[in-house]
Amino acid sequence: MRVHLDTDLGGDPDDACALAMLLGWPGVELVGITTTIDPRGRRAGCVAHCLRLAGREDVPVAAGAEVSMTTLRLAEPAGQPHWPASAVPRPSPPGAALDLLDRSVAAGAAIIGIGPYTNLGLLEIARPGSLASAPVTVMGGWARPPAEGLPAWGPEMDWNVQWDTRAAEIVGASAAQLTLATLPATLGAHLRTADLPRLRASGPLGRLLAHQSEARALEAEMAQLGRAHPALPDDLLNFHYDPVACAIAVGWPGARVEEIRLRPVLRGGVLRFEPDVTGPLVRVLDDVDGQAFTEVWLTAVEAAQR
Repeated sequence: MRVHLDTDLGGDPDDACALAMLLGWPGVELVGITTTIDPRGRRAGCVAHCLRLAGREDVPVAAGAEVSMTTLRLAEPAGQPHWPASAVPRPSPPGAALDLLDRSVAAGAAIIGIGPYTNLGLLEIARPGSLASAPVTVMGGWARPPAEGLPAWGPEMDWNVQWDTRAAEIVGASAAQLTLATLPATLGAHLRTADLPRLRASGPLGRLLAHQSEARALEAEMAQLGRAHPALPDDLLNFHYDPVACAIAVGWPGARVEEIRLRPVLRGGVLRFEPDVTGPLVRVLDDVDGQAFTEVWLTAVEAAQR
C-alpha cells in the first residue's frame, strides 16, 4: 500500500510516533511526506532528522504551507528545545509540497493528514478534484463527545480542524473517500511510562520518541490528567492521536469504524461534522482497542529501526 503523510511534526511527539510506525508497518510504502503550517521549513527539518535516524533518507520530503488559510497566522512548532541541533530547517520552494502531493496521488497513494488540513485544502484549490481521486484519512473532525471516564473535551480542542477551519471545510466537501480519526475516539490509545523501556531499546529513533514524550508529558501535566480520569492510565504520557489515524488508514483491524452521512458545519468559529441525510458518507472512528494498539505500534517502531 502506498501512503503519503501530511504532518505538522515538530511539536507534539505523536506525529513522530506516527511516522516511526508507518516506516515499520508491513506492506506500507511511504512515497512522500509534506509538512503543514511549517514556518521556514522547521518541521521539515525535524522530519528529515527522524528519517536519518531510521536510515530512510530515500523518502521525499517537502515543506508546505506556513500559515492558516483561515486566519493567516503562523504556528511556530512547540517542543523545538527537545530536538537536537542537527534537525536544521529545510525550506522548500513555493509549490513543492503541492507537487509532491500531486505525484503521490498520481502514483495511487492514500493520503494521511495528521496536522491541520492546510496543504490538502490548497491542493484542492490549485488542482480541483485531487482529493476525490485518493482515499483521505485525517486525524480530527468532531462528531461525538468523548466516552465516560475520559476528559470532557469539546470540539474547540480539535486542533487540526480549528487551526484552519476553511481548509477543513474544503476537505470535508471534496474528499470522496474520507475517514475521520476523531479526537474523542483516539483518546482510547495511550503512550505510557511502562512502554518506555521497550521504546528506548528499539533504536535511536525510539530513544528520541521516548525523550520527547517524557518532556512533553511533564509540560502538559499528563500524569495528573491520567490520575484524574478513570478511563486513563495513571502513568499516561500522551495519546496516540496520530498513530491511530495512520493505523486506520493502512487497514488495522483493531478499530471500530462506521459510515455516517456528515457535513462540516461552522458555528461560532468552531467547526464540527454534524449528521446530515444529504451529506456525503464518511467513515468515522468510533472506538479503538488501546491495549492491542500499543503492541502493534511498538512492534512497527521496532521494525522501522532494524
